[in-house]
Amino acid sequence: MTELGKLVAGEEYYFLDDEVAKRKARAAKLCQEFNEISATDPKAQTQKIKEIFGSTGEQISVQASFNCDYGKNIHVGEDFLSNYNLTILDIAPVSIGSHVMIGPNVDIYTVNHPMTAEGRRKYLAQASPVTIGDDVWIGGKVSIMPGVTIGSNVVIAAGAVVTKDVADNVLVGGVPARKIKDLPIEN
Repeated sequence: MTELGKLVAGEEYYFLDDEVAKRKARAAKLCQEFNEISATDPKAQTQKIKEIFGSTGEQISVQASFNCDYGKNIHVGEDFLSNYNLTILDIAPVSIGSHVMIGPNVDIYTVNHPMTAEGRRKYLAQASPVTIGDDVWIGGKVSIMPGVTIGSNVVIAAGAVVTKDVADNVLVGGVPARKIKDLPIEN
């Protein structure tokens, strides 16, 4: 199996592999182009981000700077909004629902490295998808770790580090993030 095949299968893969590196180089080029677009030209920003992402709703807004590892693994729903300095390491798929707002300096990771020095010396990585539901507000400086699923109608407090799945209709915060309270369910 190729290293890219291992990556897609969720197995450990050699992250310096040429095929994997090509994906990252393409994403880096497109992100650089996006980040160079003037903030006074939101139409051009939207057009470029739609070129980077795998799929989007009609109404989306992403502020520069934005960085990702692949881009095509990012899928966002309708009415997606992100503030400045969003990083999505989308080696594995990142699925984000509709009506999601992301604050500044947020990081979403799908890639992890071995806990052993030997594995890290071999430049190994492993990817796990991240899923975010509808009607989610992610506060500034939040970090979301690989393999996490966040439900719908969730608020993640600024500065939280989300290491485990989050149920629907809750406010979470802290390091690591934990449930603070239930949120009202709206019809």
